[in-house]
Amino acid sequence: MDDKYFLKETLKLAKMGSGWTNPNPMVGAVIVKNGRLIGKGFHRRAGSPHAEIEALNKTTEDPKGSTLYINLEPCSFFGKTPPCTDAIIKSKIKKVVFSSLDPNPKVCGKGKEILEKAGIQTTVGTLENEARTLNEAFFTYHEKKRPFIALKFAASLDGKIATKSGHSKWITNERARKYARSLRGKYHAVLVGINTVVKDNPHLGVRVKGKKDPIRIILGDKKQIHTTSQVLRDNNFLIISTKTIPDLLSVLKEKEIISVLVEGGGETLGNFLDCGIIDKVYAFHAPILIGGKNAVSIGGNGAQTVQKAMKLKNISYKKFSDNLLTTGYAL
Repeated sequence: MDDKYFLKETLKLAKMGSGWTNPNPMVGAVIVKNGRLIGKGFHRRAGSPHAEIEALNKTTEDPKGSTLYINLEPCSFFGKTPPCTDAIIKSKIKKVVFSSLDPNPKVCGKGKEILEKAGIQTTVGTLENEARTLNEAFFTYHEKKRPFIALKFAASLDGKIATKSGHSKWITNERARKYARSLRGKYHAVLVGINTVVKDNPHLGVRVKGKKDPIRIILGDKKQIHTTSQVLRDNNFLIISTKTIPDLLSVLKEKEIISVLVEGGGETLGNFLDCGIIDKVYAFHAPILIGGKNAVSIGGNGAQTVQKAMKLKNISYKKFSDNLLTTGYAL
């Protein structure tokens, strides 16, 4: 078994922390000695021990002389937990193999350097693309200095997300809607405009036991929201009245929110599209035609020409009976 095999195991373990680790990355770790796995762990949630510490605490024998595999560079500073590099050095691990350097400037390259100065061999770069994709929000947050932004919407074949009266329940089928709700659990926050809250009274939660609800972000004035609205059911929400998307992203960056799933309504989706601040799109389509020039579609100013329309890459498709989800990344 080679490095790829064990690093794939770290990626599987890391996914177990999905939704719970924000604003930290998802990280998994395995410890191997003489070809045998003697310890494994993953970062369970922000503030809890990191993956390396979990793996070290669960070793079945002395880790001295072993190899640590991890999908992200070990941390080297005091945060909510002590530096993982200290524990690795103390354990007398011989080698550390990780897929990518940590994009956080507090760590980037420093963890590797500390380990090497302590005489520990390091290898970096194997399965780097897979590791970056797993933590795409974390990398975007630190490299672009803003949250990772994903748009999600459900539309008819003619591009309508509601009728001219605003009715939209339901364009897509139950299977598609269930999957759409599950997407919320992958993001740090979910965002809608005030009109969506007033008209639809959305829940904006995952509604699955064992999955963490994202922070609910509402754009607008709190005075417009009825006190019995579902979005106000607990304290896990933010109401932001800023007028521009760049200002909004600055506020979210300051609050260390690393990813946002934008769900609507039409004008809110259009504003993000106009600003060009979109990383990923989830577009659900149902085989119906709504029609009507005053029916609701994605708003904003839109592209002046087809050539200037936002294009997607790395496209994938998923079917839910006769409904189709198209997922892609902005070029």
